[in-house]
Amino acid sequence: MNDISVNEVPANDPRFPVLRRRGFLAVAGGAAGLGALALAGCAGSGPATDTAKGGGKPRRGGRLRAAFAGGGASETLDPHLANLFADVARAKALFDKLADYGPDLSAQPRLAAGWEPNAGLDRWKVTLREAAFHDGKPVTAKDVLYSYRRIADPVKAFRAKASLEPIDLKASRALDDRTVEFVLKRPTAEFPNVLAAFGAYVVPEGEQDFDKKPVGSGPFRFVSFAPGKSAVFKRNDDYWDGAPYLDELEFVVANEESARVNALLGGQIEYAHELNPTTARAHEGKGQIEIVRLPGSSMQGFVMKSDRPPFDDKRVREAFFLIADRKELVDGALSGAGEIGNDLFGKGYEYYAASLPQREQDLDRAKALLKQAGAENLAVTLDTSPVAAGFTEAATIFRDQAAKAGVTITVKTGSKDSYWKDILDSGTLASFRSGAMPIEAHISQRLLTDSTTNATKWQHKDFDALYQQAQSTKDKTARAAVYERMQRRLHAEGGFLIWGFADWLLGTALGVKGVETKAPANSLDWARFDKVWLA
Repeated sequence: MNDISVNEVPANDPRFPVLRRRGFLAVAGGAAGLGALALAGCAGSGPATDTAKGGGKPRRGGRLRAAFAGGGASETLDPHLANLFADVARAKALFDKLADYGPDLSAQPRLAAGWEPNAGLDRWKVTLREAAFHDGKPVTAKDVLYSYRRIADPVKAFRAKASLEPIDLKASRALDDRTVEFVLKRPTAEFPNVLAAFGAYVVPEGEQDFDKKPVGSGPFRFVSFAPGKSAVFKRNDDYWDGAPYLDELEFVVANEESARVNALLGGQIEYAHELNPTTARAHEGKGQIEIVRLPGSSMQGFVMKSDRPPFDDKRVREAFFLIADRKELVDGALSGAGEIGNDLFGKGYEYYAASLPQREQDLDRAKALLKQAGAENLAVTLDTSPVAAGFTEAATIFRDQAAKAGVTITVKTGSKDSYWKDILDSGTLASFRSGAMPIEAHISQRLLTDSTTNATKWQHKDFDALYQQAQSTKDKTARAAVYERMQRRLHAEGGFLIWGFADWLLGTALGVKGVETKAPANSLDWARFDKVWLA
């Protein structure tokens, strides 16, 4: 979903449509969350028992209490303002999008029953399924257009605004109650990704106030909301995708990981979002709680700025690719909770160039390349920050790896508050991560000459032309071939040194069943509670 999408940016920066990871980073202190948990402890279904381990057939009933890091008293249920993981989890319980991302980050129909482009890929007809809002009114094409136009309001800073940019919303229209014709500004073969954009929720036409009694079309109905403390929802028996198993769902705030874990161990909650690898390792397989791993949720790496010395020489960039011992980085910086990368974004996602050989450490080849480039005894500064888990550890590990190739790296630790802004244009080498998004979105947002979040300064007109070719190619197999060609070039000489992909870690009570594991953070089945039950 945000998250840089997910990532680590000012909450209302319109340049970054993807969700931020860790609250996605900026969270308040833990005191309010502990208070919320104390209240919640009296209202739930009680601690799970060992007899529930087997799972079995889904059953209805009970209240599930889920703890997330929150945003304090300023929290809102306005789905178009969703910035934190807690916001998004609440939004997807109450609302729907036209599409959402599957486990491979391809767009899957949700409120949209289907979509069809014209020959030029610049007009798309989207047909809505029969679905109703919580007040019984049908979801119509007018609701969709109102929602998208609200998001695109130039004076607002709604999360999905940049993602909806390809749509000419003035020219787009409702052909009938259940058909929307979207007119686009340019051919866009991956237009369904726009429909699945983070924050692109459909709300009733004219709706502006979402905090008193929000009306959505999602699997749960509103009961109560106390910003910074808790939100309670109940089952929507008329949900188009089938009524949830749970009677009630309660979101509680616990900003500190230790508070979430202790509440889970104490039976005050049944679901704890965002655990660190050390915690997961300490409790996995011990019989008290279940640890759920969501692979492929966060890309981990370094950015090399290809427009300035020393990384304006592609031989130096290749040398740095070959310096990295990826397993050591995954083991040391992620405590093993992940898998190695191959200098390409989106491992396991749609269009990923899996046929490329896995790059291995080769210090002799790295030294030879540096010598050819006149960069023997190279010294470079690596910008990092404790803004994200594992950043400073990875920087230190890579520094020591580089020394074996004769490269001196000075690790510079920057501010948590300004790190992402600081490294976008400054420096030469920096720690980086990204949440899940389609490979097409990664390219368009970070790798085109005019991309607003182009941290590697990869600027090549012929590469831009390949992207436009892909977006103008209707046949999916032919389009995939263009994306593979682009990734081959990035693998050979790009500016992203992608050493790993981190698991996202959750904790649940033993009696919680139906939590999907093939669900990278920000995808449809992440934090999805309508398919979860209490055994």
